[in-house]
Order: sequence, then structure tokens, then C-alpha cells
Amino acid sequence: MYKYDHIDQTLVDQRVIQFRDQVERRLNGTIAEEEFRPLRLQNGLYHQRHAYMLRVAIPYGLLSAKQLRTLAFIADKYDRGYAHFTTRQNIQFNWVELEQTPDILAELAKVEMHAIQTSGNCIRNITSDAFAGVAADEYIDPRPICELLRQWSTLHPEFAHLPRKFKFAINGAKEDRTVLLCHDVGIELKKDPNINNGELTADIYAGGGMGRTPILGSLIKQGLPWQVLPSYLTALLRVYNRFGRRDNLYKARIKILVKSLGPEEFARQVEGEWAYLHNEAKQSKDNFTKYEWERVAKHFTKPAYQQLNTMSDEAIPAAATEAERGAFTRWLKRNVKSHQVPGYASVILSLKPHGTVAPGDATSAQMNAIADLADQYSFGELRVTHEQNLVLADVEQSKLLELWQAAKQQHVALPNIGLLTDIIACPGGDFCSLANAKSLPIAKAIQERFDDLDYLFDLGDISLNISGCINSCGHHHVGNIGVLGVDKDGEEWYQITLGGEQGNDASIGKVIGPSFYANEIPDVMTSLINVYVEQRTTDEPFIETYRRLGVSPFKEAAYKNNGKHSKGALA
Repeated sequence: MYKYDHIDQTLVDQRVIQFRDQVERRLNGTIAEEEFRPLRLQNGLYHQRHAYMLRVAIPYGLLSAKQLRTLAFIADKYDRGYAHFTTRQNIQFNWVELEQTPDILAELAKVEMHAIQTSGNCIRNITSDAFAGVAADEYIDPRPICELLRQWSTLHPEFAHLPRKFKFAINGAKEDRTVLLCHDVGIELKKDPNINNGELTADIYAGGGMGRTPILGSLIKQGLPWQVLPSYLTALLRVYNRFGRRDNLYKARIKILVKSLGPEEFARQVEGEWAYLHNEAKQSKDNFTKYEWERVAKHFTKPAYQQLNTMSDEAIPAAATEAERGAFTRWLKRNVKSHQVPGYASVILSLKPHGTVAPGDATSAQMNAIADLADQYSFGELRVTHEQNLVLADVEQSKLLELWQAAKQQHVALPNIGLLTDIIACPGGDFCSLANAKSLPIAKAIQERFDDLDYLFDLGDISLNISGCINSCGHHHVGNIGVLGVDKDGEEWYQITLGGEQGNDASIGKVIGPSFYANEIPDVMTSLINVYVEQRTTDEPFIETYRRLGVSPFKEAAYKNNGKHSKGALA
């Protein structure tokens, strides 16, 4: 993984010194809160419902075991013994004290981490495929480009005050595992022998996003040579910086600009700006060079894999005892993915235990234990998925059984990846000051209702995403089933969307009708699932059944008991 050089380390160390001084001045009253607010936001520090929340960047979702142990240490010393992995490959501490935040940043800097640009109207943490470098369907490892663009965008003075926050996602595989089209800019890397002599190129999608106005990004540029990404993206951001709506917070995202201009006109304006910049960049050598590629790419070479043979699907579970074999086989099916290298596999550790903690939460004990697992089974590295789970990317197939047994001890081996209870959820009204409603009790109630693994396996792939407000941190728009918390006259209600999908066939879900009380949601879910079970054809996933039937039978079932329940919340 990438290792900081003296420039990176100096930057984060100086940022700690700078922020320590800012915090001291805030605490002694020489800076007012309104002056301090943009300074703390530039360091990922929010003031939430109960306390300060610190958001820490995990660039393109890649962590070392040492870094995870530091995060566990921070959780123990400065928080309440746990932390929350988010849908954008960040981690959040929800109970930090203002006076301790410089010390936390100092601890992060020791392990080459920081919280810079995890908030504010700037380029946020760049996200990517959690299986980058190991995915069997990958045609290019995107991490060197991610890192080059991270360095390009970090503290870029021209883009420190954009009209709104700005999010990049980068994919280099056949399957999109980044929710590419729901980002302000999605970069799809390719190597096509018919384009640019087979050299690495990028297709650029712009104007995607969820939130109040969900829109899928539009393709505005194909076959862009990787070397000129800085000048092209500079041109794109300049157009946004110049014409983005700064007069209206709700219309300030680039998706609104692209929609209002039309993708063709937006692309034309970017092209015009780039034509000028590209020539200037050639002279000033602003674009990436082969030297820059080699400087960064050397950190993403393959680990010291053993020469192994691929084990058959029958041989791996055969190592388990008869009593263990059924559960182990389920875990192999849902939590283990194929790998580029013979004899290896990638393992997803579920952070969605049924009914106990918030989706994406991990205790400090779990983080330390998982760091040990990473050291023992996966070359000391792990990944964070946007579905709020963790990945050990390089596990020998012959060691899957002992890893599963160890993961069970930490309650991170539930075989529910991609199933109904692998719920994506934001912290919601329990923590977030922007939320209109709680997310976590809804997720817990649904997990308790659908706690039967036999039934979940029979249902197969279904994505269920929950957001506590229209900002959509829980990605409810792209869940097959989406739940959105809304406020009506001071009460919490929940709106249901159906038909959302992430990946190559991305789509935005549609609202099915009036919202429900919290205590109605488990019954509504049961009704929706019953329609699917009754109407599906053999091996037909939920999303395909929905697309074939349309919303009517699901809507009719969801509202069959409407008004028969007394209103209420969930515990």
C-alpha cells in the first residue's frame, strides 16, 4: 500500500500543529464559533446531535493492520470504544471532545492518516473498488490513479471553496462496485487495444448524485489518456466553479448544473476550457508523467503470494467437520469472492450482526482482532466497502476454515453479504443533527424480523438501504428497497422506494406512496417480500421481479394494513 514520503508526512504533521492552535484559540475564546466552524470542517470535525464527530479518510478504502489498531486505540481513549464505517470509505468517531481532537489527529498522522477534506465544499475522500488489485474481473488496478488524484486534489487551492461538496469514484473492473454513476464525477478506467494504442484511458461520467435530487451521471468523455486527467478534471471543476449555483444550497451540486445545461452542453464547455488548459498544461508539465506513475504504482505491486493450486468448490468445505460444514458452506457462498491468483480468495467480514449494533459499527476489540486476522491471513492489509463491511483481500483458500472459525469468535462471520439483512444505514437521528428520523432502530427491527438464515438464503440477493434524511448517506435511492426517514409536523415517518440498484445496471428507486410510522416498517417489509416470494420465477432476483411486475402488486401489499396500526416508534 502507499507509503507517505516526506512531503505527505510534513503536510499532515503541519496540519496537526495548525489545528491545535486553532482549537486552543477557540477554547480560550479568541475565535468565535462562526469563525472556527470552517476551520474544524476542513479537518473533518462536525458538531452533531450529542457531541463532536470526527470523520477520518480511508483513501480508496485501503487500511493496514497497524492503522486499524490505531483507530481502535482512538476509539478506546477518545471515544466510547467503537467507531462507524461509512458508505464513502471513511470512519467516524461520534463522541470526541473538542480539546482532544488535535491529539487524535496527531495519532492519525503517526500512521499516515488524516481527516483533511472529509467535510466542507471541496473534493472529498476519493473512493474505489474494495477489491481493487485482486478482483477476478479487473482489467486495471485503479489504486495508482486514485493515489495520484488524491495527491492532486489534497489542499488544491483552486478547489477549496467549491459551490458544494464534490465526490469522485474510480473503477477499473468489469463490474462496478463503486456506485460510480451516483458520484459528482465517476472515472471508469480501461485498457482497450483499439483506443490510445491499448494504453490506460478513462471514461468520465459527470453529474451523478443522490440526495434531494437523485440523478445518475452522464458520460461526457471517452478514452481520455490517463496522463491528462489533471488538466481535464481541472477544466471540469472550473466550469462547475464558475457556473455552479452558489445562491441556493439545494441546487449547488454539479448534478443540477449538468441537468440544467444538458450533458452535451456541459461537456462542450469542459472541452473548451480543457482545450486551453491542455495546451497550457503541456507547457507547464502539470499533467501526470510516467515518472509520477512509477513513483506511486510501485506501492501497489502484488504481495508475496505462494505458488498454490486452486482448490475445488468441493475441497474447501470438505476440511470442515460434518457439524460445521453447513454453516461454513453458507459463509463460503456469501462472504468469499474469487481472486486473480490461484489458491487465494477474498473474504468479506460482515459488520451487520443481527439486531445488536448499528450497521457498519465495530468495537475496538473487534478492530484489534480483525487487525490480527489481517496480519495472520492477508498480508497485514484490509479494505473498507461502501456497503459498510470489511474485506481481507488475500486469503489462502486452504486457510479459509480457520479464518471463518476465528471470525465467528468476533461476530463478523455472519453469512449475510448481499442478503436482506446486509443493510446499509446512516447513523440517522441517534447521532446526526441533520437527520429527520432514526435509522438504526429501523435496521435492527428488520434484522430481527428476518433473522432466519434459511429464509434469507432462499430470498437471495436483495439490497435494503436506509437513510435518516434526504441527504441520502444511507444510499436509499439505489437500494432494491429503500427507506427514507422524513419529518411530518415533528414526527418521524418513513417513505419506501422500490427499484433502486447499484452497479452496472444502476437505477434510482421510485417512491411507492405515503409514508409509514416506524412500527409499521417490519410489516411493510414482510408484505413486500411476500409479493416477491409469491410472484418470482425460478432464480429470479427481487429487482428483476420488481421490474417485470412493476410497482402495483408491491404497493397494494404494502398498504393493505394502512391505518390499522397505531402510530409509534421502535425501541
